[in-house]
Amino acid sequence: MAATFLGVRHHSPACARLVRDTIAELRPAHVLIEGPSDVNERLDELLLGHELPIALYTYHRDGERSHASWTPFCDYSPEWVALTEGRAAGARVRFIDLPAWHPAFADRDNRYADAEVRYAEAVDRLCREFAVNNVDTLWDHLVEAAPADGLAERLDAYFDLVRGDSAAAEDDRAREAYMARWVRAAVAEAGDHPVLVVTGGFHTPALRALTASTPPLTKGGVDLPDGDVDSPTDGVGLPAADIGLPTDGVGFPEDGVDGDGWPVVPKIADRAGASYLVPYSHRRLDSFTGYQSGMPSPEYYHWLWTDGVEGAAARLLESVVRRLRARKVAVSTSDLIAARALADGLARLRGHDHPARVDVLDGLTGALVSEYLDQPPPWTRRGPLLPGAHPAVVEMVAALSGDRVGRLHADTPAPPLVSAVQAELAAAGLDRDGVHRLDLARPDDLHRSRVLHRLRVLDVPGFSRESGPRGGGDPDPVECWRITFHVHRDPALIEAAAHGATTQEAAGAKLAELVPGAELPTLSALLFDAVLCGVAAVSDRVLGILADEVGRAGDLESLGRVLADVLSLWRHDRLLGAAGAPALGEVVDAAVTRALWLAEGVQGGPAPAERGRLTALVALRDAVRHASAVVGVTAESAVAVTRRISADHRVPPDLRGAAFGFGWSLGFPVDAVDAVRGMAAPATMGDWLAGLFALARDEVLTAEGVVAVLDEVVGALAEEEFLVALPALRQAFAFFPPAEREAIARMLMARRGVEGSARALLRTPVDPAVLAEAGLLEAAVRRVLVREGLA
Repeated sequence: MAATFLGVRHHSPACARLVRDTIAELRPAHVLIEGPSDVNERLDELLLGHELPIALYTYHRDGERSHASWTPFCDYSPEWVALTEGRAAGARVRFIDLPAWHPAFADRDNRYADAEVRYAEAVDRLCREFAVNNVDTLWDHLVEAAPADGLAERLDAYFDLVRGDSAAAEDDRAREAYMARWVRAAVAEAGDHPVLVVTGGFHTPALRALTASTPPLTKGGVDLPDGDVDSPTDGVGLPAADIGLPTDGVGFPEDGVDGDGWPVVPKIADRAGASYLVPYSHRRLDSFTGYQSGMPSPEYYHWLWTDGVEGAAARLLESVVRRLRARKVAVSTSDLIAARALADGLARLRGHDHPARVDVLDGLTGALVSEYLDQPPPWTRRGPLLPGAHPAVVEMVAALSGDRVGRLHADTPAPPLVSAVQAELAAAGLDRDGVHRLDLARPDDLHRSRVLHRLRVLDVPGFSRESGPRGGGDPDPVECWRITFHVHRDPALIEAAAHGATTQEAAGAKLAELVPGAELPTLSALLFDAVLCGVAAVSDRVLGILADEVGRAGDLESLGRVLADVLSLWRHDRLLGAAGAPALGEVVDAAVTRALWLAEGVQGGPAPAERGRLTALVALRDAVRHASAVVGVTAESAVAVTRRISADHRVPPDLRGAAFGFGWSLGFPVDAVDAVRGMAAPATMGDWLAGLFALARDEVLTAEGVVAVLDEVVGALAEEEFLVALPALRQAFAFFPPAEREAIARMLMARRGVEGSARALLRTPVDPAVLAEAGLLEAAVRRVLVREGLA
């Protein structure tokens, strides 16, 4: 008997009903399902009795690539219904697709991604024909909101159009060739009994052609295609190697079948990867929140599965209103009546017996949103909700997505990392919720800190660092962490198990994966994370790369951040064990040489102060001052470079001011009073001072006469000039903390013989820029009055 093919759309309630009804009618001997064939021996685990949604999480890591993917199931997934209803009907149920780690899935995070999105030309034509916005609305119109009669024929016609005559991609052809083997083997074994094949509809036309085109032969009492016996090309023009089946006798029969005539399931090398069940959520399943596949609005489609089209419309309306009212958004009874009336009217206009998803959403939008929407609602296109969406639209999408979270059966196997983390947290006293204060000077607290940082690096939720050292030079040795139970903790740990079996191994592997191709600032952050996690191997690797990269750096700001971080670790990191490390010293030395070269090459004339390059000069100065033991450039040589910079008027004023402050802050003699008096015009003086204050703030406060000459120069500005200079001057003086700004205010009051509160000068009730503009306006009015003889 020939196989019966059901082409479905993943996560479609209508397709799930069709699968259920077809199994009940056919009572097939075999139910073959698009899914990872390497899980067939673990179907009992999959059917333990979990609360859906759940997913098979598969990771693969070898010398060539690293990849992770999900195979999700919810209550209304056709594949899940085929699995459960097929088992209940006594059929032999199997997944027949290539494993998720196979190269055919190299570019996919989710197995059940919609193929029609990748082959969109036919879908676009259908959308134009039916006057709808996108494939989801088209699908609702043709399938979910349409009568059930004739659904199988409509699906066949739809997927035949989608597939068309275009050649599928190589990965799709490899999968289809492999699935066809399973179909032919099942048909041969079933004899006169039915075989049901449930796959994504895009693959159905190809599978029909592949299984009809090759006559079966018999081997060991089982009918097999001749390609499986005599041909290395599988009878469809694809070499066996293209579908992951070895032909060189390394553990599999050369014809790609096992002793019972079924296709061989490719095996992954030991420790190269694994698959585990993880709890999933409707929010992760939703295309509005970025899921790669399938249907949007999973909660709505769950209602569609349980309550039908009319019931789902009512529940969607109720959920949106409840959410809006919870957020204190007024929704009146008249608004509800208007939304229902609009939804019903749109449904009739669009040919629906009951309001479909978009009918309800458009009705709600028309009734509840009175202002102009500056972006189209997400259900009119494909993709996630964009920032700045209207609050009512946000709540509609949240209602569509829902809060449903899956739960695994207690007997579900988990990777070693899950139990390792539970044991490690318990042993460290971190298995209770609350705030945990850690003193990193104590070895036991340092160990606890490293465990928590490893979980942070692995993105395990529920571990939040509220305070603590942000760099190697931070003098505070105390960290505060807040630990809270999170429903996604175990799923995150299962997914993190792709990196290793312990927190140290997993965190180190994840950090190591981020190193290749990372830019300088990222490398610096990775270094500090590796130190916090206590992963010495990664620290050494990052340092080796940094030593090479800083010597080729082309951006002074980025290089300055790296120099500041590495210098801090080299100077102060006795808590975490990195202080004085020779490898850190090599990076500091290389960074100093390169930073001096880059700084001298910066030109371009007047420009606003850039805090990043000023911070780089500060790091450079600190390295020359504190790390002379490892820096090959002497202080005298560095100051000679900065003096050339400070005298070059082609250099931006902030960098010239910083270069002047460089030598001054290192104790080299300078004539600060003359330098301040001779600084640039009003348009650039604030930028020059920003550079000076960034490098030599203490010297400005303590040197005799500098504050006085600053007062003199600023006081000599005309009203118009002061208004031009004011924004940059305010930015420059922001380098002084409040206490030092108050000290400057006292100096200025003393110069004028004014008594009162210096602090009050820093707390004007009106923006100083407004005061300056008012003064300029008053001066202009006075000039007019004088000119007209009215003064």
